[in-house]
Amino acid sequence: MKHVRPAIVMIVVMTVITGIIYPLAMTGIAQAVFPYQANGSLIEKGGKVIGSALIGQNFSSDKYFHGRPSATTEPDPNDASKTVPAPYNAANSAGSNLGPTSKALVDRVKDDATRLAAENPNTPIPSDLVTTSASGLDPDITPAGALFQVPRVAKARGLPEDKVRQLVQEHITGRFLGIIGQPHVNVLQLNLALDAMKA
Repeated sequence: MKHVRPAIVMIVVMTVITGIIYPLAMTGIAQAVFPYQANGSLIEKGGKVIGSALIGQNFSSDKYFHGRPSATTEPDPNDASKTVPAPYNAANSAGSNLGPTSKALVDRVKDDATRLAAENPNTPIPSDLVTTSASGLDPDITPAGALFQVPRVAKARGLPEDKVRQLVQEHITGRFLGIIGQPHVNVLQLNLALDAMKA
């Protein structure tokens, strides 16, 4: 018993410290110092939550900027043993796991590249517009990826390209502390600003 009792006491003490006190303390600090981020970086419009700055959405209309392709899936409603594409499915974050020699991947990239080339001829296609992220939920694209889409969005909305290009420039987030990460554009926030500009 003299060996068992200290082990049990230690389990209880460590459970209280690491399972209750520490999580509550970290949650309290996060809520006090970074409440927006701690609550999921939610974006509201008209008092209603429409998304998160951390999770991409599937914009398909020509009037909106599009994010990176997403390889997330969901169960096929007709056959539970199979899956069907469900872009930006936050309940099933994953990459495609297709290798560079996969015919399905090569065909998908070729189709996307052909569509983009028709959309903006004689302009190099940024790689992030034809490649998926590891999570399938990337909310950001490169500045080049956003600028590439300016002609399509401007034409679909009947806006001058210069105004749309300027909006993109205003929504470029630089490197953290000037050295960490890459410049990027949050697609949802850019599209919300686009709607506000149109209004």
